[in-house]
Amino acid sequence: MKKVGLYFGTFNPIHVGHLVIANHMVEFSDLDEVWFVITPQSPFKTKLSLLDDHHRYQMVFEAVQEYPKLKPSKIEFNLPQPNYTVNTLVHLDEEYGASHQFSLIMGEDNLKSFHKWKNYEAILENHELFVYPRISEGELEHQFKNHPKIHRVDAPIMEISSTFIRKQHKAGKNVRPLLPDAVWSYMDEMNFYR
Repeated sequence: MKKVGLYFGTFNPIHVGHLVIANHMVEFSDLDEVWFVITPQSPFKTKLSLLDDHHRYQMVFEAVQEYPKLKPSKIEFNLPQPNYTVNTLVHLDEEYGASHQFSLIMGEDNLKSFHKWKNYEAILENHELFVYPRISEGELEHQFKNHPKIHRVDAPIMEISSTFIRKQHKAGKNVRPLLPDAVWSYMDEMNFYR
């Protein structure tokens, strides 16, 4: 049974912080692989700053080329909108359930609001959570404090945001060190976020 951690995000763009966390999860937990699940553009919310799905997929694809345990996933591109994690998990279990066991990867900030997720109890009943540290406000719900399915992984705290990268790139700052080389090249060549 292959243990796969699902790392959800818009990855707009994917940056070194995402790679550091995903790689840490796969190297320092019992996960065999981490899949970057790229959240599609919602038909209900058209954010001008959100790049087209296939461009964000391509950047993730470029970023993980040299990391055999990290994979890009476009699984949510063909699922009904809006995307709820619980539905994506059901879909993945139907497709790969016999050979794969799926877990969620999330930052501590997301765990603090996890009780607001659709069907979060069902998610926890059937899947493990791997949580990485984030600097964030608010208290953790008591029910999540010593939960047997919630594993804290002592990954480095990465305070890099895609929003910051887009904004500074547009302002003409050099953001290249924050991006994997292949992502920088693709972004630059396509003239994204200018």
